[in-house]
Amino acid sequence: MKRIAVLTSGGDAPGMNAAIRAVVRTCIFNEKECMGVMRGYEGLLDGEFTLMNSASVGGIIHKGGTILKTARSPRFKTEDGLQLAKQQLQAAGIEGLVVIGGDGSFRGAKDLHDRGVATVGVPATIDNDTAGSDETIGFDTAVNTALEAVMRLRDTASSHDRLFIVEVMGRNAGFLPLEVAVATGAEYVVVPELPLSIGNLCQRLRASHERKKSHTLIILAEGVMTAGEMKDKLYDTGGYDARVTVLGHIQRGGNPTSFDTILASRMGAYAAESLFIGKSGVMVGNISHRMVLSDLERAWTERKTLSPELLGLVEKLN
Repeated sequence: MKRIAVLTSGGDAPGMNAAIRAVVRTCIFNEKECMGVMRGYEGLLDGEFTLMNSASVGGIIHKGGTILKTARSPRFKTEDGLQLAKQQLQAAGIEGLVVIGGDGSFRGAKDLHDRGVATVGVPATIDNDTAGSDETIGFDTAVNTALEAVMRLRDTASSHDRLFIVEVMGRNAGFLPLEVAVATGAEYVVVPELPLSIGNLCQRLRASHERKKSHTLIILAEGVMTAGEMKDKLYDTGGYDARVTVLGHIQRGGNPTSFDTILASRMGAYAAESLFIGKSGVMVGNISHRMVLSDLERAWTERKTLSPELLGLVEKLN
């Protein structure tokens, strides 16, 4: 291969820029050309390519977001769209594509692979729900962002003897709320993977009150219910008056932590080098601190499970 391309797709995650930088500079080191694709698959369909050099990625390693932008592209999911994408890559002399994103982005990469385009995926999502990698780019930063916010709330909760419900991201997976709960010393965590009984939760709140706990923090995954809905249920069932905080999209922003910066750099470099030796239809993963490759399909066919140890810690240490 003499020329490859890189794009970012799906929700942005801190560390994406570090991964882009790694792909570009690995190409330069190996005397290859790298094209940046603007606006994800939508930009790919429109042929929005730009030749990247060392200066193109200078100073971006610690920046949040993605310099290549991202966008939804319903037309890419059609057969006509996929064929157009392949034609655009061929017309630009691009022989391989690095796709940085989550499982939805990897489905697009697999579709291109099935049509003869060499693709390698780099998992970047704050949800950390991509099977095939212990951690995904952006997860550690999101946990630390939420941690800082929740610790400020804990100060207020302690001062006023209050019950706080903190809603964090986690539509279908509870990795983010679980780690935030352990890191903040929260009394309870509510995740999509486990059934919730408001009655049982009220019983546990009463037990905490009997132990003279001055305040309580509940970390709630957005995919279970909204914090407002939980507030109403706790009041109707147990008479508890909770304060509500929704962290929202601040969890996506900010500069990546050192962990995410290093992880993204390793993954980006490994993805480019994998394309150079003919790998395709695979994603990069970090398993037991080693870079590995697995089939792209693993991202959506295999369900990543929460740590029983961490779930137990929330209950033991509350």
